[in-house]
Amino acid sequence: MTITQLKYVLAVAEHQNFTKAAEKTFVTQPTLSMQIQKLEDELDILIFDRSKKPIELTEVGKKIVEQARNIVNESERMQDVVDQEKGFIGGTFKLGIIPTIMPTLLPMFLKNFSNRYPKVQLKIEELNTDEIITKISDGYLDAAIAATPLKHDKIKERVLYYEPFVGYIPENHRLTSKEKLEVGDLDIDDILLLEDGHCFRDGIINLCKASKHGGIDKFQLESGSFETLVKLSNEGLGMTLLPYLHTLDINPSLTKNLRYFKNPSPAREVSLIYSKSELKLQTINALYDIIAGVIRGAIAFQDVKVISPTKK
Repeated sequence: MTITQLKYVLAVAEHQNFTKAAEKTFVTQPTLSMQIQKLEDELDILIFDRSKKPIELTEVGKKIVEQARNIVNESERMQDVVDQEKGFIGGTFKLGIIPTIMPTLLPMFLKNFSNRYPKVQLKIEELNTDEIITKISDGYLDAAIAATPLKHDKIKERVLYYEPFVGYIPENHRLTSKEKLEVGDLDIDDILLLEDGHCFRDGIINLCKASKHGGIDKFQLESGSFETLVKLSNEGLGMTLLPYLHTLDINPSLTKNLRYFKNPSPAREVSLIYSKSELKLQTINALYDIIAGVIRGAIAFQDVKVISPTKK
């Protein structure tokens, strides 16, 4: 039994396909299959049910994968100790980012981080919060950027910034004349929301439940992007709420429709999250410092009230 064989097993368990697993581990498919077969022969069990499409773990295979993940993590921890001792920041680093943060935050720090740490190969994936939690817990992600607090027992959270909610109020809307919004102005039936699965949507629902109009889970229109919500709003179908960083890129002709909240402004907490095992901590620290440094110049709000991103 070798660490390499266990890594191959984990790759197949993740991708449920030998060919794709081989591509991800940079070996030929016959080599990967042969090494897994050797491990199965050594253990005298079947780890994968190859008759299923996609490939599935057998019951004993599920237990093997759990142990393999622990062994591979511990082997990587040994290399991590050496890297930290040498002050080395490099190698592959897998980062997840939720969809409502990726388009605005990534361009702000990616070039800076890559220039500062050229030996780090960032592999970035856009994932929703549930997928991120699963992949960090299973060791498939080194870290992620998501709305918090999540309060997950296997995940550590380091707050990067607090991002205020900003109202987008089209012409002839009932709130058009208001210079500053209050939470009590919001009506859940009047707000265009992201589709289900986005934590920003859940944050807005929780915010509206604190409003005098809240508590009615009835949505007329939902979309997968803020751009679409703005366009629908311009058609007179309702108002919407945007994260502050998204408003920095909005068409200048539309900024007249933005309305900020009275203090304390409702906001989401955005954090860098990672496993409590703290593997690759030196790269995590470097990433945190770069993002925090960039964001200080973009968000100057201080008086905010954090709205939970989880469903209530």
